[in-house]
Amino acid sequence: MRILFTGGSGKAGRHACRYLRDQGHRVVNVDLVPLDEPGIENLRADITDAGQVFNALTSYAGFDELEPGTGVPRFDAVVHFAAIPRILIEPDNETFRVNTMGTYNVIEAAVKLGIRKIVFASSETTYGICFADGRADPDYLPVDEEYDINPPDSYALSKVVNEKTARAFHTRSGADIYGLRIGNVIEPHEYETLFPGFFAHPETRRRNIFCYIDARDLGQIVDRCLKTDGLGFQVFNAGNDTNGMNLTNAEILERFFPGVPVKRELEPHEALYSNLKIREMLGFREEHDWRKYVPEEK
Repeated sequence: MRILFTGGSGKAGRHACRYLRDQGHRVVNVDLVPLDEPGIENLRADITDAGQVFNALTSYAGFDELEPGTGVPRFDAVVHFAAIPRILIEPDNETFRVNTMGTYNVIEAAVKLGIRKIVFASSETTYGICFADGRADPDYLPVDEEYDINPPDSYALSKVVNEKTARAFHTRSGADIYGLRIGNVIEPHEYETLFPGFFAHPETRRRNIFCYIDARDLGQIVDRCLKTDGLGFQVFNAGNDTNGMNLTNAEILERFFPGVPVKRELEPHEALYSNLKIREMLGFREEHDWRKYVPEEK
């Protein structure tokens, strides 16, 4: 596929771009900072400028596409990851503006140009636990996509608005538009640098509901979205199969979520940030369990 990928220079985006390239897709990264990666083209653009977004989506992917003399090819899909990635980087109103207007511009341009597959980054923060003021309990566990999302912070709120924007454009166009509520992204080198600290201080992972998503597995999820047609508008939790912690669910629930209702029987290490939907609907199969890279010590 010929794919325009916004935000491909970021922590999550660069691994997803590499995965898509390695699957044989042609990837054009649209970002303010280029990605220095063989086989991936770069185009610098500001997603909050609708004109630049429309222009990027009607651009050549490289000089070789000039040779046939048949005009600019159409992109087959858009993957939209570009955003201010959390609170406390920009003022709250700027975070909200960039994330909501950027997403509106990207999805609007893609739909009006007839692109039928759009994948966009939502966030684990939509569940309202990650950036809560003080301790917040989930309404129930495991957290799944049926949860009533009502987060308190500007970043998570922008992601909720983006999901509604995507749903509205699906209603308008009938295009497949899939949102990924991406968990805490872990790059390959971070298992060694971060996980020993997680195990020593498990309380630091409560706000993430003990979730993680390997950056390479996230690439697979994006690819599965691109290859799975006909689902309309959907949101998916993007997380790995198990908790990113060397404690059982019985231990986690007792220590960190006492009194929180549990919807169903859980496997001992089954992710409290449920990824059942991506496994069942997209055919996701985890390749990078943290236990491959970190000793399971207590």
